[in-house]
Amino acid sequence: MAKNRKNQSVAIRFGPAIKALLLCSLFVAAGVGYVWQKSLIAELGQQMKTRETELVRFHDQNKKLREQLAGLTSPEALNERVRILKLGLELPKSDQVLRLIEPAGQPPGRPATLVKQYAARP
Repeated sequence: MAKNRKNQSVAIRFGPAIKALLLCSLFVAAGVGYVWQKSLIAELGQQMKTRETELVRFHDQNKKLREQLAGLTSPEALNERVRILKLGLELPKSDQVLRLIEPAGQPPGRPATLVKQYAARP
């Protein structure tokens, strides 16, 4: 004898539909999550590429600035700058240069004793 569907509970009648709906929503959520993750990975890759190009640019800029600093601090450039600004500076004469002789082989002493030692020399 065939059973009457009206006598079946609601859970039994809608059970497969609910399972199919949950399964579909699971697939949709997984797909959306996958696409979201891929977009984040692509964005991070773009950021890395941008930062690497900035790093290369900064290295080049630092190299140029180092070369410029070396050029500006060279004796020739400094002498030229002194001449242009008319500062009246020139190299000292040999009798104006005082050369200090460092004692060899003596262990370093306290600063006060070194001052007395060098002050006593003629």
